[in-house]
Amino acid sequence: MKKTFYLFNPGELSRKDNTLKFTPIIDDKVGQPRYLPVENIEDFYVFGSLTANSALYNFLGQSGIAVHFFDYYENYTGSFMPRDQLLSGRMLMAQTSHHTDLVKRMRIAHAFVDGASSNILKNLKYYHNRGKDMTEIIEKIENLRQSIPNSSAIDQLMGVEGNIRMTYYDAFNLIVNDFEMGNRTKQPPQNEVNALISFGNMMCYSQCLRAIHQTQLNPVISYLHTPGERRYSLALDLAEIFKPLLVDRTIFKVLNKKELQEKHFDRHLNRCLLNANGKKVFVQAFEDRLNETIKHRSLNRNVSYKHLIKLECYKLSKHFLGIEEYKPFKMWW
Repeated sequence: MKKTFYLFNPGELSRKDNTLKFTPIIDDKVGQPRYLPVENIEDFYVFGSLTANSALYNFLGQSGIAVHFFDYYENYTGSFMPRDQLLSGRMLMAQTSHHTDLVKRMRIAHAFVDGASSNILKNLKYYHNRGKDMTEIIEKIENLRQSIPNSSAIDQLMGVEGNIRMTYYDAFNLIVNDFEMGNRTKQPPQNEVNALISFGNMMCYSQCLRAIHQTQLNPVISYLHTPGERRYSLALDLAEIFKPLLVDRTIFKVLNKKELQEKHFDRHLNRCLLNANGKKVFVQAFEDRLNETIKHRSLNRNVSYKHLIKLECYKLSKHFLGIEEYKPFKMWW
């Protein structure tokens, strides 16, 4: 099984025969090189400065290895993706027609918000059944969900989705024991919980982008989020469904089990970020979450949470080709 590798230290990545050699720079000193067999690598997440040449990227492209880059402030800045091997003109035309036809687009956008809000409710009910009183917040979200099918424009639907999420964030102070979330702040995040939400959402976005790239879907044609320059907006659409399952549950776990504490964060003026050790803790917990398995009701076999994202892409593909109507993933446990 191929793995994701996370590069937290700056360093140099180079080719060594049919392996990859990563030489880290630690405290301005050259560290011990690490050799990575290509056949074991799915992708890299790069959080430090990386030195590499075009020959290296040619090798990565030939080997089907993606590289996702994040800046010092934990913002996702872009990805190196292998050449598309699964391009399909038929799929591109079908996907485009479902975007340009407002009725078709709204049907898919409704499904994304319906799936995301359903998974949000599952999280709330999970903690409600474990001694956290979520009654008022659950009722508010259930009332907001009634507006989803009645939304006839993307902006209107995005407003409903935004209200659901802001109401959901009110529950974070009840779920998390030792940290306060306050208002949702992004650029920059101003406290520990907001820092984790921003960092985790980018991790989820990258996972969705990678899954899309492994299918015939085009990542720039989206339905809930408006396609724009220099962003893969279909990954944003898919991430809405999986953030409650992957990101939020990971945040609740690492904070309530004290795996992350104040020492894992750095504060600079009005900015709060995970430090290097904090990133390692969160990334490990996120990976553990991705690798958890459930018994899939349709496939009748165990699948990982990571594989659920790819299955969602396949469901979208079938919808675009008129094979089967798309129904968003909803937690049933």
